[in-house]
Amino acid sequence: MQIGARYKAVFELMQEVFKDRQPADNLINNYFRDRRYIGSGDRRFIAETIWEIIRHRSRLEFEAGELNPRKMLLIWLKNENSHEVFDGGQYSLPPLSLEEKDWLEKLPEEVYPAYVEAECPKWLFDKINNPELLKAMNQTATADFRINGLSREEIINQLGREGFEFYKTPYSPIGLRSDNRINLNNCMAYQEGLIEVQDEASQLVSILCDVKPEHKIIDYCCGAGGKSLTLSYLLKGKGIVEAHDIDHTRLEHLKPRMQRLKAENIKPVKEAGINYQRFIIDAPCSGSGTWRRSPDAKYRLNEKKLADIIKIQSEILETAYQKTAKGGRIIYITCSILPEENQAVIKAFKELHPELKSIDLKTLWEEKTSTKYPDLSSDYLQFSPLATGTDGFFITILEKV
Repeated sequence: MQIGARYKAVFELMQEVFKDRQPADNLINNYFRDRRYIGSGDRRFIAETIWEIIRHRSRLEFEAGELNPRKMLLIWLKNENSHEVFDGGQYSLPPLSLEEKDWLEKLPEEVYPAYVEAECPKWLFDKINNPELLKAMNQTATADFRINGLSREEIINQLGREGFEFYKTPYSPIGLRSDNRINLNNCMAYQEGLIEVQDEASQLVSILCDVKPEHKIIDYCCGAGGKSLTLSYLLKGKGIVEAHDIDHTRLEHLKPRMQRLKAENIKPVKEAGINYQRFIIDAPCSGSGTWRRSPDAKYRLNEKKLADIIKIQSEILETAYQKTAKGGRIIYITCSILPEENQAVIKAFKELHPELKSIDLKTLWEEKTSTKYPDLSSDYLQFSPLATGTDGFFITILEKV
């Protein structure tokens, strides 16, 4: 593809992504699926460019003065030879008008407000009130995996023979990391079920669940089932992990992953039972902790959606309370950095049930990972790119005394 055709594809994706109706990765995947004639090199350029534009959306929109994909693309390319891109050819974008040329020449040097500098909608910036954290959440995430069988050393060596560079994660004893993108279709270790994609924080919260084969366990709201699969691995195939989700199609999508990873002790269930020793809530949340991987998600969130999510979280905690055995543990996990979904929800829940006892996460962490505990509170643990070099997960564990 010529450069003009490449940027026309970028522009078409910008038009769809900036409607804020669907996740960008879905839109990008669908775009390429419908245009199989686009070669691998062109796909890589288009995908990398649209993701970089999404990560700089606030600045581009601020300079453009509006959410206008064409103006924003002109600003993105203002230091390039834009005539090659906007050449008016059959597969390129229309040429610049006189008004656009005049507008570009008169663009002032902008001083960005703090929320624009942090690439975050203002209402979320005000809630989080941590510019450095927000900037870290806008960086590209590493590629994290967990082992599924062999030791980390053996798998690193096998991946090395395949031409992939991996190293051990600093906290998780079952984690591997690569600084490069990995094409899983070309990775035999992945195809053979020796590794599984999972952020280090997600591995660690699974480890902190402290499951044992004799426990009655449920992974409630399991979503894609990543934690269920990790719990299965940690149990070495013993016991039973019930995987639950209100969306039953997700449970169907989990089954091929169970087969590839030989996770035979997972039992998909449509309804939760009672008397669980480990009631693990993989809570529906804003997903703010995964903005490194989905930077477009922050623009699809709003105050009403957040309030609705918090209401659901509180309802799920009540369900967990009723279905957890005496002496059992309610394990509340989100992939969020917003206190309203984390500490505030748990504080309100404990006020309703003052007999619940917080498990000392510092002691549990040091026992399970043999590394230094990375937080100040032992009642809650907040992961983040700044604190742990991971996605922004949150965990607290409450024992039903």
